[in-house]
Amino acid sequence: MINIEVEHDSHYTYQTEVELAHHLAYLRPRKTDWQKVLFTELEISPKPDCQTENQDAFGNHRTFFTLSTPHAALLVRSRSVVTLTDRYAHFDASQAVAWEEVRDALAYALDRPYVAASEFSFLSPYVPRLIELRAYAERSFTPGRNLAEASIELSSRIHEDFTYSPTATEVHTPILEAFNKRAGVCQDFSHILIGCLRAMGLSAQYVSGYLLTKPAPGTVKLRGADASHAWVAVYCPQAPGQWLELDPTNNVLTGPSHVRLAVGRDFGDVSPLRGVIRGGGDHKLAVGVTVQVMGAAPEEQAPALTDKRLSQTQSQTQSAVTQTQSQA
Repeated sequence: MINIEVEHDSHYTYQTEVELAHHLAYLRPRKTDWQKVLFTELEISPKPDCQTENQDAFGNHRTFFTLSTPHAALLVRSRSVVTLTDRYAHFDASQAVAWEEVRDALAYALDRPYVAASEFSFLSPYVPRLIELRAYAERSFTPGRNLAEASIELSSRIHEDFTYSPTATEVHTPILEAFNKRAGVCQDFSHILIGCLRAMGLSAQYVSGYLLTKPAPGTVKLRGADASHAWVAVYCPQAPGQWLELDPTNNVLTGPSHVRLAVGRDFGDVSPLRGVIRGGGDHKLAVGVTVQVMGAAPEEQAPALTDKRLSQTQSQTQSAVTQTQSQA
């Protein structure tokens, strides 16, 4: 069990004043059996004229807010403290059933009970059905193979076959382009893994959150130098909570270093912060994320992962009237 504090700052500065803005944020951690939310708050400046909180269709906590007063800058700061336990500490992957058995249970049939997880087996805006992804996945999903073992191997292959490159893709890069480049960031790796799993008839969720990291040897952990993260959950009835969470960027099952924010069909459902604005012109975004163990010195931030891929900053894109913050 470990207590982790997360602070996430998003600071927009605009070329000209924004006259009107509507925003949606997914920045409050999700409560689960293995993640207890001890504290969470959201600070927005300037103060919104209207702010509402509710749950979406997937059970995620979301915040809507509107600014109708002209403003040249926007700061959204979230702070949370969570207690994490290792949900897979005693999970035996060999006990999972054959992947075809799960696939068949998810398929629609009049005489078969409805499985709620089946809604994550269909295509989604960022993850279409592609024969290229099925062909890639079939190497791991051989006939009769254990679902958990096949999924873990597939995630490991993506980790090995793809290069982590923040400059290779953008937030709206099509999944097939990232797949053909064999390069991208955690958002791309997660979409590719989801696409492969769904192509085999399985259900897979996109999970957004944060990852506790360690600085390189001989250096000090810098405040604001972390980033948001993304990984995948595949429906596996024998796994704790019936979902097996895989981090293809780092080739691990999720554990007490992964702080979960939200789940959805793909990135489009759970972008940390997005909005529609009138005015503003060009803008700049500065993002600072700090993930740390409560009360620990920088050199005591175990059990964080040390993969250099984890210290990348977030990227962001904008059209004339929309803003979307992506995940590294």
